[in-house]
Amino acid sequence: MSTVTTTTRTTAHATPGAARPDALRDSLTMLRRQLKHALRYPGLSIGTLAVPVVFLVLFVYVLGRPLAAGIGTGTAYINYLAPGIILMTVTAAATTTAVSVCTDLTEGIVARFRTMAISRSSILVGHVIGSFVQTMVSVGLVVGIAVLMGFRPTAGPGGWLAVLGLVALLTLAVTWLAVALGTLSKTPEGASNTVLPLAFLPFIGSAFVPTDSMPTVVRVFAEHQPFTPVIETIRGLLTGTPVGAEGVIAVAWCLGITVVAWLWATRLFNRQG
Repeated sequence: MSTVTTTTRTTAHATPGAARPDALRDSLTMLRRQLKHALRYPGLSIGTLAVPVVFLVLFVYVLGRPLAAGIGTGTAYINYLAPGIILMTVTAAATTTAVSVCTDLTEGIVARFRTMAISRSSILVGHVIGSFVQTMVSVGLVVGIAVLMGFRPTAGPGGWLAVLGLVALLTLAVTWLAVALGTLSKTPEGASNTVLPLAFLPFIGSAFVPTDSMPTVVRVFAEHQPFTPVIETIRGLLTGTPVGAEGVIAVAWCLGITVVAWLWATRLFNRQG
């Protein structure tokens, strides 16, 4: 009798759909897998952190003085620059996310997961939460480095909480978009290329100079792309300047991108099954 019971339980767990999956438990398992990969292969995480730090050093110590004089910030250029570098940290992490998702799909591990009695959604959720955690840690490190270099935000506790919330929302939006692009890509190399536009968008925005200093065509694009209101909102919250409608627009962009990217990613992932 016990032999029959044991055999029945084994078959139930080995047959897809035979046992009702626990989505939360499975998502936590996939999250642990992602974090272990990050610890085992730290090169990608270090590379993600290196990109915004290099630009921070370059624009502060090499280009900071002429840029500050040209745009007339009235304060240290790093105070103007840091919000854009924070956003760049988030977009730089998108490459690692897209490559990781595409690698799992092309190397067959996802096909193996699909034969197991686990929640299908947990596979993508594990990637998203793992990438979210790593990105937020990178943002914290970049802010710390910026402070060591002279960044002096004037935000109070409320301002910092608002910045944290907006950065978290932006990270969620960019991560889901990276997951969708990674799912769409055929190779990890292709995945790293598909997310490049995300890395370039901060340059065509207000990350380094005000948009009103740009030529008309570029200025129109810069003012209406999603990253500019996010940068301006973070800058306003950290430096104590008025945020105005930019905050509402920034949150709307982040929520819109999150919903669309989530629907796109899950549809692509389910179609491959």
